[in-house]
Amino acid sequence: MKRITAICIAAMIVIAGCNSNPEKERVAKLSEKKEELQKKKDEKTKLDDKIKALEVEIAKLDTGMNKQQVTKLVSLAPIEKQTFSHYLELQGRIDAENISYITPRGMGGQVRAVYVKKGDAVNKGQLLLKLDDVIARQNLATVKQSMGAVQTQLNLAKSVYERQQNLWNQHIGTEVQLLQAKSNMESLDNQLKTIRENVKAAEEQVRLTNVYSDVAGVADEVNIHVGETFTGMPQTGIKIVNTKNLKVITDIPENYLNKVKVGAAVDILVPDVSKTIHSTISVVSQSISASSRGFIAETKIPYDALLKPNQTALVKILDYSAPSAITVPINTLQTDEKGKYVLVASKEGDKMYARKRAVQIGESYKDSVEIKGGLQAGDQLITEGFQGLFDGAQIKTTNQ
Repeated sequence: MKRITAICIAAMIVIAGCNSNPEKERVAKLSEKKEELQKKKDEKTKLDDKIKALEVEIAKLDTGMNKQQVTKLVSLAPIEKQTFSHYLELQGRIDAENISYITPRGMGGQVRAVYVKKGDAVNKGQLLLKLDDVIARQNLATVKQSMGAVQTQLNLAKSVYERQQNLWNQHIGTEVQLLQAKSNMESLDNQLKTIRENVKAAEEQVRLTNVYSDVAGVADEVNIHVGETFTGMPQTGIKIVNTKNLKVITDIPENYLNKVKVGAAVDILVPDVSKTIHSTISVVSQSISASSRGFIAETKIPYDALLKPNQTALVKILDYSAPSAITVPINTLQTDEKGKYVLVASKEGDKMYARKRAVQIGESYKDSVEIKGGLQAGDQLITEGFQGLFDGAQIKTTNQ
């Protein structure tokens, strides 16, 4: 019985060992260590603050220590209200307002002649290609021949009707003969009208073999040759670019949808040609791209011979501006357990001391941060030498 009990206990120990999860134990242990580390950091911060506070109190009470206290050299800058601007900095590309991929007005056909080459200046309505028109001209000739035959028949029918009318006026012949002559004339006249419309259609088919440019610009691509079939596909066709009207297209992340509006100021830098352009947003797309998770903003820019479609542009969009704001260098901003603060100089009697000033921050851009509260114009901000300073430390400036 004792042996059976021992075997059961051993089996339970083995099963418990198999059911343990080393990965869960590792994650739990890691989480515990992180919590312990954060707790120690918080305790250290509180302890440092207490040490600083005690040092200040001791310095005030111990007159011997005050004599030995080292006055730290700092630099000051007066707080002034000024315009603060925040920009979104993104990459865009230059595009042309008018880019046309030439297509045939009909079904296309075999190319017989090409009248343009890459780089040529092209006028609107200029003939670019000539397609095979043999069948179209044959159809036109056949229809015109039919029109001539019907015209001859119509002339004869009119003459017969006029004669029959004259005889009827002289009470010669029958009314049936007159009506038959009139009906024959009207039938041929209707046939002639139909054939004339067919002639117009055949002439239009001939004109469709001429391919014209629908815009003025430059032939940026000419990928078609004599003998090939022209259908208007971009890979085997003609691309006309008009650079007189240019724009910059920028893909903006969707989280800025509420910040980017039509009319927002934009600074555009084209690094390839070292040009900076000031403009405003003219178009903001109303949908989010499923692939990029962004939306498109367009900005019109003036014509410049150095600017080409698909050039890279650096785009700065003004999304926030405060005309009368207080700002400080971002490197002067410090953090304690209570939040953000800066150090300012306070004149107390004939001495100057560093004083901690809690602040509420707003937007930040480059090396400046907007201060929403805690500072006012005229305060003397410590901009250099603030490292290691504590609230109440005696300071002096280079001018003292």
